[in-house]
Amino acid sequence: MRSLVVYESSFGNTQRVARTIADVLAAEGEVKVVSVDDALPLLDGLDLLVVGAPTHVHGLSSRMSRKAALEQQRRDGGVGIGVRGWLEELPPDELPPVAVFDTRANKSELLVGSAAQKIAKRLRRRGYRLAAEPESFFVDGTPGPLADGELERAEAWGRTLANGVLSPAA
Repeated sequence: MRSLVVYESSFGNTQRVARTIADVLAAEGEVKVVSVDDALPLLDGLDLLVVGAPTHVHGLSSRMSRKAALEQQRRDGGVGIGVRGWLEELPPDELPPVAVFDTRANKSELLVGSAAQKIAKRLRRRGYRLAAEPESFFVDGTPGPLADGELERAEAWGRTLANGVLSPAA
């Protein structure tokens, strides 16, 4: 079984969740983990695509919000394309099942939004089928860290994906 886990991460929290999920999926077969700033890998032959991003300003990051995150960390560098740009590059004819997640403040989605919901909406419009409901993992404050227990929740979600999508009985 082949999986691809793609993430955008401003402060490292989303990357940690992505790598945790990938570690669980690796028990079922080959897993590749890439940043949205890496070259778009081929999707043909994938059994599962997992996409994750931080929630910025109630949804997906923008060029301005990514720049602000760099400035908050006092880092120089390019702002990258973000998940929004990465999704626009996805080929319309390679449609593996997809699971999406975000990292966000542990408050009502009505107050803080959800990048995962925005990703799911964009993927559905492109013809992709969700393998699971979008999931949120929580951070304490803007830079984080991840809230207590969130990596364990990511492991459990990864097992749910592996059992429901990647296992031979699925």
